[in-house]
Amino acid sequence: MVKILKMNKVKEILNYNFQFSENIHITVKTILIVIVIMVLTALLLKGIKNLVTRKLPANDKPKFKSVFSFVRYFIYLVVLLITMQNMGVQLTAILTASAALLVGVGLALQTFFQDIISGIFILIDQSVHVGDIIEIDGKVGRVVEIKLRTTRAVTIDNKVLVIPNHKYLTSILYNWTENGVLTRESVSVGVAYGTDVEKVKLLLIEAANSNTSVLDKPEPLVLFADFGESSLDFKIIFTINNSFEASIVKSEVRFKINELFKENNITIPFPQRDIYIQK
Repeated sequence: MVKILKMNKVKEILNYNFQFSENIHITVKTILIVIVIMVLTALLLKGIKNLVTRKLPANDKPKFKSVFSFVRYFIYLVVLLITMQNMGVQLTAILTASAALLVGVGLALQTFFQDIISGIFILIDQSVHVGDIIEIDGKVGRVVEIKLRTTRAVTIDNKVLVIPNHKYLTSILYNWTENGVLTRESVSVGVAYGTDVEKVKLLLIEAANSNTSVLDKPEPLVLFADFGESSLDFKIIFTINNSFEASIVKSEVRFKINELFKENNITIPFPQRDIYIQK
């Protein structure tokens, strides 16, 4: 008799109904079943993740974990909705009642989801890797971390760029190291009209070769770029193997060019305007 009373009490508790509105209600039994199924789903997903990551190369493990973390929450949502629907919960009524709220949340999270989708694309097509040197919106940095929502890069002055991943879809991205670590850099300079251009060429090559960061092969190349308004314009092109320090190398080459030009009495002109005032 006591056992029957206890069983009835348990059934009464399990069948207790939380009534939120005329069409929205849920029982304790439904809540417990949902919890059990969600726990089992979590254990299953954890097992799948461990099984897959065990067989992946070390470089691909962080990428898989990032994508899997997003997919996991999506699976939780699907399992939750299916379970509640099968347990008799009227999801249509819940969704109808919260339609305005969902629209507002959707608009607020629009950029967030753009970042997530962009992050998945980056990880799948591997357009950007950790260690790559990228330029976006005029900012240059070395990628140190790629997450689903953001990419982190460190600039040459040790500042951290936190780049929302949707920027890759809306802005032009330059990956300086996608084709390798070697990059071609250039420095432009103008000399006065009447200067010996062959001498300028030799001095520019000397300035580039004197820098230890400039590679011997391929050899530096000098281009006679143009006849400017007040100068003969040249460009020295050279190769370095660390594009992250390109601005430093180019600065050093400019210092050397200025030094060599002074030693050889070569003038770097600047635009001038003569104004005549008629009385």
